[in-house]
Amino acid sequence: MNNGQRRSIRMDALNLLEYVLLNDKGEIVTRAMGRTLNISMEGILLETHIPFEPDQRLLITIGLEEDLVDVRGMVKHAEKRDDKYYSAGIEFLEIDGEGLRVIESYLRAFKAFSA
Repeated sequence: MNNGQRRSIRMDALNLLEYVLLNDKGEIVTRAMGRTLNISMEGILLETHIPFEPDQRLLITIGLEEDLVDVRGMVKHAEKRDDKYYSAGIEFLEIDGEGLRVIESYLRAFKAFSA
């Protein structure tokens, strides 16, 4: 992966989600709601009301159509978007086979719809 190229295409998509921010010991720091700004097979761009720091760990439940997908992720980068919102690039660390299938199906349908 060079010249800023991504391993997979990210689709712009707004989906509600719940996240749990964990500390270094795996204990819950906070639980809140956010939304995706885009999604790929490797991760999401998350929008929230609180800032994150790189390398923080999250448990995330994303609503994709009729399905809920649970993932464990890590903050790769974070920034302030405006006076109210922050964004964070989240890399998926753990996702089960069913979750992968749901995301893949969602992205395939989303791509076909937007073509």
